Amino acid sequence: MSKLRIGVIGMGNMGSDHAKKLNKGIVPEAELTAVSEMDGNRLEDAKTYLQGDIGYFATPDELMDSGLCDAVIIATPHYDHPRLAIMAFTKGLHVLCEKPAGVYTKQVREMNEKARESGRIFGMMFNQRTNPMYRKMHELVHSGELGAIKRVNWIITDWYRSQAYYDSGSWRATWAGEGGGVLINQCPHNIDLLQWICGMPAQVRAFCHEGKWHNIEVEDDVTAYMEFPNGATGVFVTTTADLPGTNRLEITLEMGKLVCENNTLTLHKLGQNEREYCFTTKDGFAKPPVEVSVIETQGDNSQHTGVIASFAKAVLDGTPLIADGEEGINSLMLSNAMHLSSWIGDTVALPIDEDLFLEELNKRIAASKHKVTAGI
Repeated sequence: MSKLRIGVIGMGNMGSDHAKKLNKGIVPEAELTAVSEMDGNRLEDAKTYLQGDIGYFATPDELMDSGLCDAVIIATPHYDHPRLAIMAFTKGLHVLCEKPAGVYTKQVREMNEKARESGRIFGMMFNQRTNPMYRKMHELVHSGELGAIKRVNWIITDWYRSQAYYDSGSWRATWAGEGGGVLINQCPHNIDLLQWICGMPAQVRAFCHEGKWHNIEVEDDVTAYMEFPNGATGVFVTTTADLPGTNRLEITLEMGKLVCENNTLTLHKLGQNEREYCFTTKDGFAKPPVEVSVIETQGDNSQHTGVIASFAKAVLDGTPLIADGEEGINSLMLSNAMHLSSWIGDTVALPIDEDLFLEELNKRIAASKHKVTAGI
């Protein structure tokens, strides 16, 4: 096999973008051979901007059974991600799944089991892991040279969305259609990076404000407090209503502080481990010297095309994935914990009670209002 034959399932915003890039040959290791879309108008539109010998199918089942694909990219509404991935694995296909892995971890756990049983390659579209700044933060934190993490703060409020965005699809911003708001739609990348760089917290207390700034039934404003197994604490703040927004990730460690903001990674490095210094200095007000430097990062920020290329190479040559599909459950576990904490008004330990989460989610699905919109 010289190229991986890929079918794209779901031709909305992300799916059509992936299909166009593959169709243009931007990923040399892969080729677009089929697409599926249940909306007939969208499927017809795809025929106007995609070129070459491509199969067009009204359902994912038809695409998977066509024999045209070795792998699929799943880019459908969130609830369908695990179901379609499981279907693909049972048919012997490799899977690259858009974020999030699903809406609730119990469903995703089954997907991960099927992936292992199938022996197929399973990747997640966590394209922010290609960003050299986040890769460098991961390297510095995991190397141990800066000591243990003491505090994590991420203010990520540059996800601004207008009411028109939420009105653009009947499934958007509903519990029944999307399964959540900013945590499940915009922030899976940030939450994935948080756990990838810093590890999973042990417990979470969150406040998720539903429809605070928009006419929607799901959360559009979140503040979460986290405690990690080593005693470190963290705060995660996000919204889709701030203008101008902020994107500042700050990690304080025993040997200094990393700050990622405005496309710049800055290291404030102490001359001595703070924990050592605290208990050995004889001066109650003195501080060890601090060297401040901008960290130069290397590598191509290839985003979605980089993840697709990595996925294709994993299938063709066995090279490592940028994000293994089974890791998708980690960020979902964390966002589920934030939702559950807010719903029950209490601190939630991780791993969460998956049955309780699903019970609470189902209450909201049952009360979810159907909306009719003109798709964009």
